[in-house]
Amino acid sequence: MTDEKVQLIQRLDHAHDTVRGLLADIGTRTTIYPGWTIKQLIDHFTGWDDAITASLHAHTVGNEPATPAVEGIDPYNAVSVATREALNFEQTVKEWELAREQLKAAVRDLPAQKFAEPLLFPWGRTGTVAQLLAIFYEHEEEHVEEIRHHLAQSAARKSESQ
Repeated sequence: MTDEKVQLIQRLDHAHDTVRGLLADIGTRTTIYPGWTIKQLIDHFTGWDDAITASLHAHTVGNEPATPAVEGIDPYNAVSVATREALNFEQTVKEWELAREQLKAAVRDLPAQKFAEPLLFPWGRTGTVAQLLAIFYEHEEEHVEEIRHHLAQSAARKSESQ
């Protein structure tokens, strides 16, 4: 495996591990965004991991990847979260863990020449595999900061009420 693939997988792991570490500190029904609980945020991550994995699989065999988010990021997010609504929190976390392992396997299995070729992103833009993965580990890192901010605000409110 190339050094670049290793580094990208390490960044994906770091972002994923950081979110996993924060889960112990936050209630499963905690609202992170208006209308979105931590469970729905994890469902959101899973949906994007699934979309990226499907894109990489199609790219590997020379097919044009599907563009499930071509109608927009928000509609894709809504569908992705809604399709997992019936899962309990434990099932959500298991699906998220599996989706990330499948994504990393798709990265590892991608032939070197395909890694360097442009591919169609799930929302219709074109770029490299490295650019696609960077968008998503940075996306998770942004959500990590939002979760940390929420936890800090909750701690401050508790402290003030004592």
